[in-house]
Amino acid sequence: MNRIAAFVREAGLKDGEGVYITKPSNMYYLTGFTGEGVLAVTPGDAAIITDFRYTEQAGRQAPGIPVEMVSKGSDHAAIAWRMFSSAGVERVYIEDDHVTVRECEHLKEVMAGAMHQSLAGVPEKMRAVKDEDEIACIRRACAISCEAFEDLLSFAKAGMTEKQVQLHLDYKMMELGSERLAFNTISASGVNGSLPHAVPSDRPIARGEMLTLDFGARYHGYDADMTRTVSFGEPSAEMRRIYDTVLRAHLECEKMLAPGVECKSVDAHARRVIDEAGYQGRFGHSLGHGVGIDIHENPRLSAASTDILCPGHIVTVEPGIYVPGLGGVRIEDTCVITETGYESLVPAPKELIIL
Repeated sequence: MNRIAAFVREAGLKDGEGVYITKPSNMYYLTGFTGEGVLAVTPGDAAIITDFRYTEQAGRQAPGIPVEMVSKGSDHAAIAWRMFSSAGVERVYIEDDHVTVRECEHLKEVMAGAMHQSLAGVPEKMRAVKDEDEIACIRRACAISCEAFEDLLSFAKAGMTEKQVQLHLDYKMMELGSERLAFNTISASGVNGSLPHAVPSDRPIARGEMLTLDFGARYHGYDADMTRTVSFGEPSAEMRRIYDTVLRAHLECEKMLAPGVECKSVDAHARRVIDEAGYQGRFGHSLGHGVGIDIHENPRLSAASTDILCPGHIVTVEPGIYVPGLGGVRIEDTCVITETGYESLVPAPKELIIL
């Protein structure tokens, strides 16, 4: 209940106010419960509302938090409203970035006696700064990812397909202790490397081609995110130049990470390096993002970001260059902001690996 108490304080929740949380990642952060359902919170109470499949699980994962079970005549909203009504709730905060229009209309119907208002991302703001236990989980997820990548280097060879490489990497992460994949692994070779979110295909990897791998393990509910680009034999001079440019942008941007630094300034530096090398318009995504329970969290290293780095933030640094008809390169670490600077949680080598 410690995080729920902190959440009540952070949200400034007053008597007569309640919160209806539906986002699984927020529910996990506040309670430890990983099943389906709703978390209802008032200044003096909280309850997990779920169905028969998850009641025992909720009791195990979130001891000390009451569990309410839905039935045919009483759904999540109705049970939450009974709890809210008994507490005199007149204003209900909802995650308006997650609740569907249909769900919102149902809440207004069931909770007709209350005003509904946006929760304004309070749980996500709390989640942006990780505590030591969270950092330890992400560190372990990164270690699993790196170990799987190291194993892959002795397995992968020209002639294999993108899918064969992806499946080996995925299996190894699971074998090493990953709960599941943090996200669908990207394995993009040759001309497919110009697709930042390419889907692994049956395309064989040819000699002289590069392969971009974007992947991550999950440990105790927390994600890793890393990208490495390797070459199967000596690459072309142009692809080597692209790699060196991305590597320079990556290393220089990582060195900028420190408390008090504007996220948009780090993103801007990566673009300067890439633009000055002659690849204007070939780096179209943001430089990085927060990582935690969700693979994309706050803060954001982007041109539009107003975030300021502080100790406990965990962010990716992932510049890339993508040239249609030629290929692409991306290099990415997950980094934690410390009191004096940063630490990369991804020790895998960054210099070009030629297989």
